[in-house]
Amino acid sequence: MTQAPLTIAMHEADNVAIVANLGGLPAGTVLACGLVLRDTVPQGHKVALLDLPAGGVVRRYDVPIGYALKDIAAGSWVHERLLQMPQARGLEGLPIATEQRAPQAPLQGYTFEGYRNADGSVGTRNILAITQTVQCVAGVTDFAVQRIKSELLPKYRNVDDVVALEHGYGCGVAIDAPDAVVPIRTLRNISLNPNFGGEVMVVSLGCEKLQPERLLPPGSIPIADQRGAAPDLDVVCLQDDAHVGFMSMVDSIMRQAEEHLRRLDVRRRETVPASELVVGVQCGGSDAFSGVTANPAVGYCSDLLVRAGASVMFSETTEVRDGIAQLTARASTPEVAEAMIREMAWYDAYLQRGSVDRSANTTPGNKKGGLSNIVEKAMGSIVKSGSSTITGVLAPGEKLRQKGLTYAATPASDFICGTLQLAAGMNLHVFTTGRGTPYGLAQVPVIKVATRTDLARRWHDLMDVNAGKIADGTASIEDVGWELFQLMLDVASGRKKTWAEQWKLHNALVLFNPAPVT
Repeated sequence: MTQAPLTIAMHEADNVAIVANLGGLPAGTVLACGLVLRDTVPQGHKVALLDLPAGGVVRRYDVPIGYALKDIAAGSWVHERLLQMPQARGLEGLPIATEQRAPQAPLQGYTFEGYRNADGSVGTRNILAITQTVQCVAGVTDFAVQRIKSELLPKYRNVDDVVALEHGYGCGVAIDAPDAVVPIRTLRNISLNPNFGGEVMVVSLGCEKLQPERLLPPGSIPIADQRGAAPDLDVVCLQDDAHVGFMSMVDSIMRQAEEHLRRLDVRRRETVPASELVVGVQCGGSDAFSGVTANPAVGYCSDLLVRAGASVMFSETTEVRDGIAQLTARASTPEVAEAMIREMAWYDAYLQRGSVDRSANTTPGNKKGGLSNIVEKAMGSIVKSGSSTITGVLAPGEKLRQKGLTYAATPASDFICGTLQLAAGMNLHVFTTGRGTPYGLAQVPVIKVATRTDLARRWHDLMDVNAGKIADGTASIEDVGWELFQLMLDVASGRKKTWAEQWKLHNALVLFNPAPVT
């Protein structure tokens, strides 16, 4: 049966709407409002609802997403080549903590089965992570990890996995530059992620700039061992004289790893409140439906998590920069608002040093999916944060230390954002996509949410939730938000595995290093 023409506008003041029909709509189609399409409009792309004069505002989400470069007749396809992007909102004169929203009723009685750590944090998985101080040791460590998985891991049935925290940092860098603190604290805090149970093991080369004691100085490992004492740093140094030959190095890594596996294996899941969830939300391969279906559903779920007392992080600086006024208004205090402004200003300056601005964010796939520019993309991205008050701000690589909704400043790069959210302490990840991406992380479960039913159908064994039902009219934002919330509890408990986990799909960790490389 042929679907009736369907367009979606986000606000009654909008003068464009997106075409929702699979395959788009041909020229001559009569819309429900009586408007006749002058052009063929692809799915997800915008159609002018009114005559738009040259220089006139093009409005979506009740926000100017651009200015018409020429007269655009009603019924025409509105795409990026017809729009001039607005200038970025200045960081002065912003509303500061002006929207003090009454907290919603607490959401009580929801639990999951997690691994309680000695420092009070909770893991959703029980993983041995092997930290590396430098890329030079990556090949040796990977060889050892493959042997650990095949020879040792089967003996320790309560350990979910062994992962190497591989990265490209550690040497050939300006280790004492002021911004070098970012990658160093990122790797340090990833090593202490709740899913690793406090078992810190390091493989070092020996001559690298990032020495183990600098990465994890005394007192940086907060988790006590069974004797109540701070554990010594467990380091395998490949340049030690004791190592004679390659297999000597591998055997040393395996021998130390087995000590950690033994301790992890005695751990058991226990019932904990949903407030112990630490959820990072992110989007990648976005399209025009991201801000219509998946991201609003994630935003609704974010509000549920906050009501349950959990921690939620939203990020991607360039993808929320154009909504800075919305964010500072939602800040719980002036100090939180000022911290957001400080992070935005830092990133503006960082981009300027590279002779680009926020517009460099938008990808060819974003545009093919109907997103004309970063302003339109940002309006759809920011809704992942829901409507809760923003109670905290993290600089890149910092560790989360509070509940509620936090803005964790990160680049928008999928891999760098995920890496920084891991460092902040997330134990569960939610990732929305419209164009499709097999993104995953080895260190934490990643729940993938499709923005369109067609993507969910074609990628049926990669997408965990179909938010396209919202555009189809078969489910509401609230329905999908609750579906996601319940799935989070099941995934966190180990009752269900995400598709990325089942296929063992994961991306590399990518440290954000704004300091010079030597």
